[in-house]
Amino acid sequence: MIEFNYETDFELSNESSVEKWISSTIENYGFEEGEINYIFCDDEYLLKLNVEFLEHDTLTDIISFDYTLGKLISGDIFISIERVRENALKFNETIDNELNRVIIHGILHYLGFKDKLPRDKEVMRGEENKCLAEFDKF
Repeated sequence: MIEFNYETDFELSNESSVEKWISSTIENYGFEEGEINYIFCDDEYLLKLNVEFLEHDTLTDIISFDYTLGKLISGDIFISIERVRENALKFNETIDNELNRVIIHGILHYLGFKDKLPRDKEVMRGEENKCLAEFDKF
């Protein structure tokens, strides 16, 4: 089950499409959907989590807490809408596309993809692009 929660003045206009897309992505990679919570927040909210749980005193667009067991994908994904908007401008991307990239990025981590090393980042970006290309079907 996928749930969307809002801790800032923002709301997805297409929750149903996003939910179907995420579910399909999980299934396409051979996993099962468990409990996945998206929490949309602001920079301040996410910075507090970053400092408290990861000991990183930096702004970020996403933090995910992975509770996956075997093939059952579960977790909490926190997304800073402020960072997404700023990154969309920085990368000359639409806010919707940048948000979708971040939304699926968290799921890809749960599926086992990493992004710490340059080669891993390249693979992750390729998988994000592949998933983003599927979004219009929903």
